[in-house]
Amino acid sequence: MPKPLVLTSPRFKDGDLIPIAYTGEGEDISPPLQWTGMPAGTKSLALIVEDPDAPDPRNPQMTFSHWVIYNIPPSAQGLPEGATPDVLPEGARQGQNDFRRQDYGGPMPPVGMHRYFFRLFALDTVLPDLGRAASRTQLREAMEGHILGEAELIGLYTKVHHRGAESPGASPA
Repeated sequence: MPKPLVLTSPRFKDGDLIPIAYTGEGEDISPPLQWTGMPAGTKSLALIVEDPDAPDPRNPQMTFSHWVIYNIPPSAQGLPEGATPDVLPEGARQGQNDFRRQDYGGPMPPVGMHRYFFRLFALDTVLPDLGRAASRTQLREAMEGHILGEAELIGLYTKVHHRGAESPGASPA
């Protein structure tokens, strides 16, 4: 029996806090990711990073996307820390996150402890170019009927620094 698809990061374990470097309060760079157990017949991979707890985990109203990337070649075994377009595997494409950017946007929730789902999908096809503004929803629609396997890694984060709270008399930015 083949091993299931597994997604990990050497910087945080499933269910642990995401280190500040990978958040909007830190360097706002993507964490390194690794995967194993590629299903037979995989032609490409897609990764969606999303927060289902936005804006407040006590009363979630939307799922906020932080990264949309697809057509990662199956030969890739992960993504490096701080993955930018110039170091992504050849052929990989980025869609638009809810920050309206085509890259990784780290966590910086307004209130409470949020969950960030890093979801990796093994697909039986290479997707057509969905365009630079392709959303998480458009990617999910394009993947429909093509998913061979899925893995997820969940990281947690709550805002550490609150604007104006760093020093007395500081004004909010």
